[in-house]
Formats: sequence, structure tokens, C-alpha cells
Amino acid sequence: MEELIANLHLHTKFSDGTGTHQDVLKAAMRCGLDVVMPTDHNVLVQGMDGYLRQGNRTVLLMCAEEIHHQARVPQKNHMLVFGVNRELATFAPNPQNLLDQVQKSGGVAFFAHPCEKAMPFLGETDITWVDWDLKGYTGIELWNGFSELKEVSPSLFWTIFHVFFPNTIPHGPLPETLALWDRLIADGNRIVAVGGSDAHALHKKFGPIRKTIFPYDYHFSSINTHLLTPGPLTGDLNADRRMVLQALKDGHAFIGYDLPAPTRGFRFSAQGDESGIMGDIVRLRGGVTLQIRVPGEAEIRLIKDGEPIKTWHNQEICAYISNQPGVFRVECYIHYLGKRRGWIFSNPIYVREG
Repeated sequence: MEELIANLHLHTKFSDGTGTHQDVLKAAMRCGLDVVMPTDHNVLVQGMDGYLRQGNRTVLLMCAEEIHHQARVPQKNHMLVFGVNRELATFAPNPQNLLDQVQKSGGVAFFAHPCEKAMPFLGETDITWVDWDLKGYTGIELWNGFSELKEVSPSLFWTIFHVFFPNTIPHGPLPETLALWDRLIADGNRIVAVGGSDAHALHKKFGPIRKTIFPYDYHFSSINTHLLTPGPLTGDLNADRRMVLQALKDGHAFIGYDLPAPTRGFRFSAQGDESGIMGDIVRLRGGVTLQIRVPGEAEIRLIKDGEPIKTWHNQEICAYISNQPGVFRVECYIHYLGKRRGWIFSNPIYVREG
């Protein structure tokens, strides 16, 4: 299969970002991305989808949308909507109706930053997702790069520190978000996890100092969603959009923190009477071998139904045989800037009784 590196959940000048779509494409090209998916707030920007080509490299831009009910107080429930061709923000007051409309339009929906704390000293409110009894969503944003700033910045001092040293921010998905996801998938639901940058490239002034806070290049080199697709980008816009959307639907993806070391090449698969990759259901008939390949030595943890069942240290290739059904996923950790940090988080393989 082909591996496409995608950065999703980012904003342009059409909402609260500062860059144009061309700025986004150029930054994606510099950072080695294959796909970039702007999600401006409550506006589906049309007519911007397309490619940037340089030499033998191609980057696909697919516009999407982050939808929320703007009149709701307090603000909650931000939804990332991909693959639709019409404006759906008018349905935001009723999240279930919005999800129904997404499905009717052939799109997919992810709950953005499902656990996001407030930052009261900067006027940022808690925008956690709260309506969990909804049906028809594809998945959740497990790791949000911009939201993590709130988690690691308990004061204005630490916020300023992280603005000037952004590489110190990422540690991994919030523990409460990981626990939430494990509960959801352990109940038998197929819930796809993605990583989002939430890039804005904000221009700020600190006295005489002018600075772009977290430029697109920083975010595009950091937390990405790696999609496994049947082939590379073809140059046929409609066909490529369908291929990317299908990978998101199927959960054929993993989240990679690409700044400390590239995560391209990670694989998690199952072999038995049936075989499968991340996102697939594999029927258990006797036993199944779970195979993990990592593009560099790491601490590798195999998680079953939310609990670690095996940990390997300083390994690149691992295997585990199970004769029990369960939801299996992989976490990988490396050390960077003196700390243990999350590196790779796979989508699950769902091993079920034959």
C-alpha cells in the first residue's frame, strides 16, 4: 500500500488563520506532506481544491470545514467535516441533524479536540465535546497540536515560553482523550482516530518583537495523520479525494509525531486465516499474529481493550500471537529534548470471534 502524509484541521484567512491556501500548499510542500486539509470555521471554501507540483513531488489540497454552533454558550462541540460539497454550518445547532446531513452528503465527521481545557488567563474557554449519545460520526481527533498548548501551559509564563520554544510542547494525546477513545472502541464501536495540527499561523506583537506563533511549517512538521491507500496520488482530483476520504473512513491510518524523527514506514497488521491492517475487522479462527514494524528503535506498547499487554524496548520489529478477541492498537514512544514523548499511535485492529 501507499502511505500519504496528511495534515488536517488547520485554518486560513477565511476564518481565524492568517495564510492563503497557496501559503498552506507551499508550506506543505516544504515539509514533505502529500495532503493538506484546511478546515475553516463554519465556512466551506469552494474552488480551492487542487495540487501543487514541484519536480516529482505533488501535494493535494482538499478543503473541509470545522463546524460549531456559534450562538451556543458556553462553546462546545466542534466537528471536523470532510468530503462534502455543500455548506452544512446551518445545521450546527442540532449536532445529530448535522451528522445526518454529513452522511447524506457522503462525508465523514470527526469530533475535534474532544477534551480541551480552558486557559482563563488568555480568555480561552473549555471547548470539550459533550454530546456523546450521537450516532453516525466516523471518529475523534485524538491528538490536537494546538490544544496541547493549554495542557502544558499552566501560566502566562509557560505560554510565552512555549510560544518561543514550540518543540517542547508535544508529549502525546491527552490521557483523558486516550481513555475516552479506549472506552468507545472497547464497547464494539469502530471509532477512527486522527491527529490534527489546528494550525493558525497567528501574527502577534510582543512590544518591539513581531512573531508568527506556530507557523504552518512548524505544525506540518509535527503531528500528522498518515493514511494507507491503494496507490499514490493520481492527479485526478475527484479520484484522489475519494481515495483519501476512504482511508479516513476505514481507519487505515496512524498518527505520527514527525518532528523528532520521521514516522513514515510504520505498519501494524494482523495475520491468520484472515489478514488486515489498521482499521480492519479480522475474524479469529484459532489464532492471529499481530505484527508491528517501526521506522526506528522505540518503546512499543501493544494495547488490548484499553490495557497494555506487552511492551518492547529499543525494538523496530515485534510480533504477538493472540487466541483471544479484542481491540488491539499500538503506541510508540521515544525520547526527545530530554523527555519521553509519544511518537506513533495506531488505529485499532478489531479481532472478533469467527
